[in-house]
Amino acid sequence: MAAPQLPIGFLRFHDDDFVNYQLNRAYALGTLPRTVAERGAARIRGPEDVPEVFGALADEAEREARWTEAAGCARVAEFFTLRPSEAQVAAYERYRALWDQSVEDEEVTRHEVPYEGGYLSALTRPAVGERRGTVLFFGGFDSVIEEFFPIWRGLSEAGFDVIAFDGPGQGGARTLHDVPHTHDWERPVAAVLDHFGIERAALVGMSMGGYWAIRAASREPRIVAVVAWAAVYDWLARFPRFVGAFVRRMIGWTKFMNTTIRWRMRLFPILRHVVAQANWMTRSSEPVQAARWFLGMNAEHQGSERVTVPTLIFAGEHDRFQPLALAKLQERALTGAPVTMRVFTAAENADQHCQMGNLPLATAELCDWLGKTMGADTRERAA
Repeated sequence: MAAPQLPIGFLRFHDDDFVNYQLNRAYALGTLPRTVAERGAARIRGPEDVPEVFGALADEAEREARWTEAAGCARVAEFFTLRPSEAQVAAYERYRALWDQSVEDEEVTRHEVPYEGGYLSALTRPAVGERRGTVLFFGGFDSVIEEFFPIWRGLSEAGFDVIAFDGPGQGGARTLHDVPHTHDWERPVAAVLDHFGIERAALVGMSMGGYWAIRAASREPRIVAVVAWAAVYDWLARFPRFVGAFVRRMIGWTKFMNTTIRWRMRLFPILRHVVAQANWMTRSSEPVQAARWFLGMNAEHQGSERVTVPTLIFAGEHDRFQPLALAKLQERALTGAPVTMRVFTAAENADQHCQMGNLPLATAELCDWLGKTMGADTRERAA
């Protein structure tokens, strides 16, 4: 089955930058047609309106058996649904069912990977043509692994066996199996490798997954190449040391920080989303716990100096979520690894977070780098 051509360009669908980015995310991934995004955006005042508006658009597409569009609309609705809640669980299950329908003609297989008393949701797609190795692929802070299918389908078409999975705190692992997040990403990576009997693989982490990918590669010897598709390294490293020290001290003032963050959450909808998502991922409830979770992503914990395998870093020159400065710091910290840094630009329509605006370009470069790095591999396949 021929893959559909993904659109090029980052558009202005909505005045709210956060809502606009999420609509562009679905548009760039080929699941939300431009006309549908525009229709939905016209009915939205703010983030709280999104679940109802895009839930209705999903209904409309489902009635007409436009499965990819239905799944895309359902995902947008699920993304903005309050969590933890029964509504979010129902929205996720609906999205997952529609997505399954949309890929029924693809060679995709679902798996449940045992992990520390629970399960991680995984999907596999075998290599097409000459096999070049195995790639483990996962997302970041607020992703579900299904939404990145156009990317990991591209990897499969380029000759890689793909194991795409939701790690702890993500997608199906959190929603269906109540598995909370950990920054120690070598643990879920080891569980996936063990389950499929893989002894040699590349690791690709999208968004904040770029941090967890580097962490896993620093400790899991079966990883032979790693890609940070957006880097974090250390959230505080781009500020003067005294600022970082002050912030770390403040984070110990629980009552003050909870009050301060809650006040700011009333003013900034994106902060409400960030705090709610971090609390949901970690099964916590206080705003300060979300802040502590973010500060758990730091240079000491990541251990970049321990990485020795080839490493690729993707960055966007105008990334608002994980700024280019963090990618440059990450590059410098990888002192024991051969590093390739690729900065995408506005001229390429790829300057936004995770290159939403030109995924065909970024995916092609990812496949090319992995092909050169991994070489031919005729050993184990994911079942």
